[in-house]
Amino acid sequence: MSRIGNKEIPLPDKVKVSVGAQGDVVVEGPKGKLSWTLPREIQMAIEDGKVRFSPADSSKRTKALHGLSRSLVNNMVTGVSAGFRRNLEIQGVGFKAAVQGKFLNLALGKSHPINHPIPDALKVVVADNTKISVEGTDRQLVGQFAADVRGYYPPEPYKGKGVRYSDEVVRRKEGKTVQ
Repeated sequence: MSRIGNKEIPLPDKVKVSVGAQGDVVVEGPKGKLSWTLPREIQMAIEDGKVRFSPADSSKRTKALHGLSRSLVNNMVTGVSAGFRRNLEIQGVGFKAAVQGKFLNLALGKSHPINHPIPDALKVVVADNTKISVEGTDRQLVGQFAADVRGYYPPEPYKGKGVRYSDEVVRRKEGKTVQ
């Protein structure tokens, strides 16, 4: 049995969870609505303001899906109640960002500006031209958007230039020395 899958998910006050006959899970809350399809091998029960998961058998695949299903539904409940945020910082001379309509415009020292499309489910805010805040209800979408933006110019170890997460520590290397 999965240790994570055995944990119950407590439901906050303004959050509603429902399961359809085909395993369609819908979570609604103050920040929005998310849906996902539960694997056939996993059963979900909602009792006394708590969500419980149980596997159909004890195969290796079912054990993996048991913990995965619990984690994904927990992320959905957290997303519609509190939301998720990822903060990025840009470091480097002349490096900057700006939100222009549905695009995040990045000037990262390349010969052309980079226009990254912003999904409708996300809210992107740029402060001081170098601090990017990504907010949304879907944890996977927030994390993937932040990873895509960071991927355009990851922080390099010699000068520390690039796009990094706000809590990321970049280990600096020593440059060449003249003898």
